[in-house]
Amino acid sequence: MNRFKASKFRHTEARLPRREAWISGVRAGSVPSCGSHVKASCRWIAFSAEAAGVLGIVPLECEDGGKRTISQLCCHSDVVTDFDFSPFDQLLLATGSADETVKVWRLPEGGQDIPSGSGLTLGPGGAPVDTLQFHPTADAVLASGAGKRVTVWDLGQQQPLTVLDSHGDQLQSLTWKRDGHLLGTSCKDKKLRIFDPRAGPAASQSVLGHDNNKDSRLLWMGSSDCLISVGFSQMREREVKLWDTRRLSGATLTVALDTSPGVTIPLYDADTGLLVLAGKGENLLYCFEVAPTQPALTQVTQCRTEGSTRGLGTVPRLALDVMACEVLRVLQLTDTALVPISYVVPRKSVQEFHEDLFPDCTGMLPATNAQGWWAGDSQQVGRVSLHPARRPMETFTSPIIAGTVPTNAGHTDTDTGHTDTDTGHTDADQSEASGYSSPSSLASPGSTATSLSASTGPSSGFASSPSQKSLQSILGPSSRFRHAQGRVLHRDLHLTNLRGLSLTTPGESDGFCANLQRVALPLLSAGGQIAVLELSKPGRLPDVAIPTIQNGAAVADLTWDPFNPRRLAVAGEDAKIRLWRIPEGGLQETLQEPEAVLRGHTEKIYSIRFHPTASDLLVSSSYDMTVRIWELSTGQEVLCLQGHTDQIFSMAWSPDGKKLATVSKDGRIRLYEPRRSSQPQQEGPGPEGGRGARLVWVCGGDYILVSGFDSRSERRILLYRAQALSEGPLSVLGLDVAPSTLLPFYDEDTSVVFLTGKGDTRVFLYEVTSEPPYFLECNSFTSNEPHKGFVFLPKTACEVREVEFARALRLGQSSLEPVAFHVPRVKKEYFQDDLYPPTRVWWEPALGAGAWLDGQDGQQRRASLRPADMVPVSEAPKEAPARKFVPASVYLEEKTDEQKKEELLSAMVARLGNRDDPLPQDSFEGVDEDEWD
Repeated sequence: MNRFKASKFRHTEARLPRREAWISGVRAGSVPSCGSHVKASCRWIAFSAEAAGVLGIVPLECEDGGKRTISQLCCHSDVVTDFDFSPFDQLLLATGSADETVKVWRLPEGGQDIPSGSGLTLGPGGAPVDTLQFHPTADAVLASGAGKRVTVWDLGQQQPLTVLDSHGDQLQSLTWKRDGHLLGTSCKDKKLRIFDPRAGPAASQSVLGHDNNKDSRLLWMGSSDCLISVGFSQMREREVKLWDTRRLSGATLTVALDTSPGVTIPLYDADTGLLVLAGKGENLLYCFEVAPTQPALTQVTQCRTEGSTRGLGTVPRLALDVMACEVLRVLQLTDTALVPISYVVPRKSVQEFHEDLFPDCTGMLPATNAQGWWAGDSQQVGRVSLHPARRPMETFTSPIIAGTVPTNAGHTDTDTGHTDTDTGHTDADQSEASGYSSPSSLASPGSTATSLSASTGPSSGFASSPSQKSLQSILGPSSRFRHAQGRVLHRDLHLTNLRGLSLTTPGESDGFCANLQRVALPLLSAGGQIAVLELSKPGRLPDVAIPTIQNGAAVADLTWDPFNPRRLAVAGEDAKIRLWRIPEGGLQETLQEPEAVLRGHTEKIYSIRFHPTASDLLVSSSYDMTVRIWELSTGQEVLCLQGHTDQIFSMAWSPDGKKLATVSKDGRIRLYEPRRSSQPQQEGPGPEGGRGARLVWVCGGDYILVSGFDSRSERRILLYRAQALSEGPLSVLGLDVAPSTLLPFYDEDTSVVFLTGKGDTRVFLYEVTSEPPYFLECNSFTSNEPHKGFVFLPKTACEVREVEFARALRLGQSSLEPVAFHVPRVKKEYFQDDLYPPTRVWWEPALGAGAWLDGQDGQQRRASLRPADMVPVSEAPKEAPARKFVPASVYLEEKTDEQKKEELLSAMVARLGNRDDPLPQDSFEGVDEDEWD
């Protein structure tokens, strides 16, 4: 921008719409990918949905002023990482996924069924697809980045034109120059590279970009020789850099933004020179004007939005409201809505077209096709006017998907506005050729999907629903606990003034443990002190020191004996397990001598677990990569399990106590039968990420649920069939991106799994089923502040009169709060026997340690939770249904307005009644006429 000439965009303002203009009913996902998570053509908007492998689709403009209809496209078997609309065919959408494939879809013109199958599929390519972008001048040319290489595809031939594989690390972004000659990339090795794909696969230029290898993005500034990159500096500051390919030895301009951790999403409009920046998870949008020739980056405006940004995209210039001086429209994707934000230049006259604000823009007719471009054709796309009266009406239909018409058949007659009928391209032909689904096809289960979600159910393909309705109820089965609510109980039940808590217990530990009577909390003091507090004595703890357990070594894990509520097992970092016996009524003085000490491990212990059915049996895992089983009555090690090659993250007994499952850092899940062999009976692939994992048995011991991370640090849960671990997971569900390991708790009576992590504020709830879609989403619980631990109490702690099906203890910074999960029910005076099957008598062992070691198996009895004075809801008297309809005789006879008036007057007169009696004034005596004189 020339300093002697003021910019025409200097007064640009961002206008946030009213809530009525939002596209609500959205359930956005938080996929950790390089994409912007929302894209738009002149017809459709696509956005990342909450479910893995699913995109949300919604029309750009609502028809006839009505509400938009949100659709879901189940397009991949794993998370959708990026997607892009064709710049020419406004109905053509390309999607890339972690399942290593690229798919191309044709969306409907409007008022038609949505396609259930893709037009074409490319791949798999050996690595997850990270980014996609269509060629700006040639039809049917698509660049996709996967791993360390970029593939340029000819979609018509479904073959790669070239592969650019000279990257040193994972690709982070790619961008085409608007004239279609060059392609730029940013990479995790911190380098920016420039390619001429038609000249050769090697990079023609490269330069060190940003000093930090955290996610960086690269944008080409139209047809100029300049680029924009956003990333992080060595000091973790977010920064913007301008580059000139004619002198690419260094950036021509560097501007530091702030120190926020969110990855920056950049959007650049080459016709106005406006650059919009937003950080993921933030609610602030920056708008700059870029002048590459100066170079200069001038802030025009910034706006603060109501919701946090999940994704950001721009609307094509041909869809802008030019008569309102709208020079740019941004779509902000939040957790629950799509918010259109208009950037407007204020002008006195809004009734005329402003040529200076709206120069001719790139049209929608391609200059060439894939083979022509690859042969050297460098024609440019024609430019068109944005003036409403001079705007061209022709449209383009790409022939790359089988069954569509050639290019010229897709053009629209500019006089009539209708497609030529002599081309033979009818609605019926298009529906059949594109594989459009009928409503009945929405219920057919997908046979190839490996990543299923509660919000999509077993359906494969598209389903449309009004935005205000739950997509889950249309696309698949729903959980009976979907309306479950969690609430923190009254403050009178809290334990407060907790001081000196140890918040650094290993990730393999829950952090603290509790039973029906008391809770054990590790303290930060030296010597591994543990506070034992009675739950029957809530309130504020005194400021003075309280009696503790002196463990003698830092606490690695601790757990209560389910069959002896006074026995506490503590694993220390000194490779010893100490057993402590709590006096009746709680600690009255400091305990220094344990009841027993178990020695055998040679390295620090990870975790310890009591046997679920046999008394006096404890299992432990250690850094020495062994799992040992102890008989507590003798204090001796009785079994030692081998076979691990790296750190053991978690272990869990099967509900019947016969098997033991483990998950370790080497990415393997192992299943043992300890009494038969010290080696694993089965092995299978576990979570990809090595940051931590937990597992729990579900569905009566037939399945194993594992929580962990993927290679992109996204937290996810995986479901395995216990008898077929080697086949891999039946279902994978991505949840969010967070650093802490998800700690699962499974309620065997309701089949609901609760998932949360240390430092989280949210508890996820899913009902786990043995049939697709396997995970049925329920309402999650959110607290006001992060919790340091979250431990569930036994089932008998629940108040069944309040329809409470789970109770937990939430550990805060200095307090312990009980949290109750209940299901809203109308007839709470009845016992809800559909929610409370007979529960296992967990406090009574089925057999002793010696009997179990001898090969015997026991089964615990079950007991009902129904109070004696409550009647089961299944036996409640049936009420006669109330009549909720009006007899036909009332509404079949239509009445005119005159009849209605007559009825109203008659009713008013009837209320007054007949007044035949004389009025009081009639009985008054008057005066003679002569008295007036």
